[in-house]
Amino acid sequence: MKPAADLAPIEDLDRNILTLCSHINAATYELLVLIREFDERAGWLKWGLKNCAEWLAWRCDLSMTTALEKVRVAHALKTLPGISGAFAAGELSYSKVRALTRVASRRNEDELLVFALRATATHVAERCRELRCGSEDSIDSAARAYAMRSLRVRRDPHRHSMTITVELPLDTGELIEKALDKARDDELQAIPDLAGTSWSARQADAFVNMAQGYLSGDNNNAHSNDNYLVTVHVDQSALAGGEGRSALPIELVKRLCCDGHAVVITEDDKGEPLSIGRKSRIVPLALQRALRARDNNCCTFPGCHNQRFLHNHHVKHWSDSGETNLDNLLLLCTRHHTLVHEGGFRIEKDFQDRWSFLRPDGIAVPQFGYSSKDMIDEDFYPKGTWSEVVEIPPAGGLLCRVENKVSEPPPPAYLH
Repeated sequence: MKPAADLAPIEDLDRNILTLCSHINAATYELLVLIREFDERAGWLKWGLKNCAEWLAWRCDLSMTTALEKVRVAHALKTLPGISGAFAAGELSYSKVRALTRVASRRNEDELLVFALRATATHVAERCRELRCGSEDSIDSAARAYAMRSLRVRRDPHRHSMTITVELPLDTGELIEKALDKARDDELQAIPDLAGTSWSARQADAFVNMAQGYLSGDNNNAHSNDNYLVTVHVDQSALAGGEGRSALPIELVKRLCCDGHAVVITEDDKGEPLSIGRKSRIVPLALQRALRARDNNCCTFPGCHNQRFLHNHHVKHWSDSGETNLDNLLLLCTRHHTLVHEGGFRIEKDFQDRWSFLRPDGIAVPQFGYSSKDMIDEDFYPKGTWSEVVEIPPAGGLLCRVENKVSEPPPPAYLH
């Protein structure tokens, strides 16, 4: 291993990785353009195959699923010039483009492109999934999921065990997960010694307890708390039959609203439902609901998607005259809550009056990761543009460019 003095700075590694990823994005766009032309000219007929995806899987050593997706995306990009341009410039990853091409059209392409350029691939995929669920066509996917529901039992007498595999629609599966969470937590309160038991074992025990409770006719758990509340986000416009986003297929949401308890939270454009001032340090139930709805029941630390063991964090602590209101509260998982309180990380307002996270050395943690343009030093390139600073390799020139940028260190010498 190299001495510490000879190692490249982390910032340089970060910059080089980002640059290479931009080149890979541009080369992937070039590949998809070639695939589209090959398919349009029916080049796969020369090899006696049935379609372009079959040829691509055979010729390029791809799985059939991957090949089908590449062919689909290649053709979809033909009518999306804005997304194609950003992809060709290396500003969009293939993961983002794959999700965008499922919902993008000439009508909403510009809006989706602006969102994709400032969001992570995970957020883009979720936004596109919500847009698909917000349309009436999504009822077909919901019907397919319902038709595919199944439960299989496999006995293994040699291991004295049984494997139960269940496939359910997403909304029903979420309900089962919440029921398991409650059964698991109830058992832990009754038997504290189970705290050292593995997570998967406790989940299995919770499943057994649910079955035993049903067989014994135990209906004492009729009331639950909001830790086991399933939250579904849906735009009012989508419910009214117009355009909008929905976390589940829109017809499925309407069905849930028919016979389920609904907690309606009306938000403004900034997601600020209510505030209770400094009357209480403990976050009350109504405010917890609003906080979880605003933060999508997810840790707000950049890049973290943890939805379990979330804490209501006062950005300005109670002891420092911090108020118990939405503007002063964020959801944080246990790990990042510890980093903020004991790891030196800070939370401060940025120039747009939004909360941002700072590392112990004062460097801001970007909300959606670094974009390619973030690597440009404006002190050295005050009037430069991305195309002037980072040159996208010409067609067929990616490999040579990468070889010039990557210098692999020699293998370490091991003493035997």
